Amino acid sequence: MRPNLHPRLVNDRFGDPGLFVDMLHRRDALLFDIGDVSPLSARDLLRVGHLFISHTHIDHFIGFDRLLRLVVGREKRIEMVGPAGFADRVHHKLQAYAWDLVDRYDLDLVFDITELHEGGATARARFSFKAAFAREELAGGHTEGGVVARGDGFEVRAAVLEHHGPCLGFAVVEPLHVNIWKNRMEERRLAAGAWLQPLKQAVLDGRGDDWPIALPDGGTAALGEVRDLLSVGPGQKIAYVTDVADTPGNRVAIAELARNADTLFIESCFAAADAEQARARRHLTTAAAGEIARAAGARRVEPFHFSPRYEGEEERMLGEVAQAFASGRPACPPPDEENRPARLSR
Repeated sequence: MRPNLHPRLVNDRFGDPGLFVDMLHRRDALLFDIGDVSPLSARDLLRVGHLFISHTHIDHFIGFDRLLRLVVGREKRIEMVGPAGFADRVHHKLQAYAWDLVDRYDLDLVFDITELHEGGATARARFSFKAAFAREELAGGHTEGGVVARGDGFEVRAAVLEHHGPCLGFAVVEPLHVNIWKNRMEERRLAAGAWLQPLKQAVLDGRGDDWPIALPDGGTAALGEVRDLLSVGPGQKIAYVTDVADTPGNRVAIAELARNADTLFIESCFAAADAEQARARRHLTTAAAGEIARAAGARRVEPFHFSPRYEGEEERMLGEVAQAFASGRPACPPPDEENRPARLSR
């Protein structure tokens, strides 16, 4: 099937962490972490409708100012998800600027913030440009299955993990993957176009065979008459995990979050031989990253966030991850067994 989710690292494997996920036939895009975003075009950033932040260390959050500069003065709503305390940090960012001219604008920019806490509890807040980004408290709640955001044809799940403090891991999932059989379209002389999206949505929504579908020639057909134009299968799953300690709880939570992912993007800061430094810095080694990806049953692993100390050794780092990922050995338990386990939010 032709993939609908097209993820790409914002920077190279040594740069600031970040993952841009383009969605086929959709205007909005997803962005996971927002450090150095200079490789992303203004057009890319203007398409971001959901922003997911693992934690607010500077290399994961400094690019928010760049995004803010582009979207001020536009009619836009951006949903943002981060760990406990995230709304306070967004508020401080916004209040660093003077907003005394907001009454000159007719359009509004809104940031809707969701904090994910241990155990799956959520706290929410809103910051509106027309209100000079004063904080508005919204009702919190509790996640179901770790789901922190939903959109057209996707949902995003999160896990509360441990770094130096709470750090979120994410997985974006398509509920189902619907593709078009082009040869069958051609046989019926049906042109491709915007009418196909409602057809796909009708299948995703479980509509009956008598559900009316508008055709490109202006006519209509029952869903049952055009259902064979589609192929339906499991949706894609892309997982993103960075800046986590190698603890038993983190390993379990990441493996659950990334279970059977098509691609797991996972930090691999330190070489396997430098496990002591990794443990002290609360990061993963290449070996740990490969073992976790194997335990998750991921189809593909994409390592990133290599420490600058390994500049010029990218092939070595990739090779160590690949070796651990492909190994038939049981994954070795991490050394610091006494750490409090992290949990996938439910």
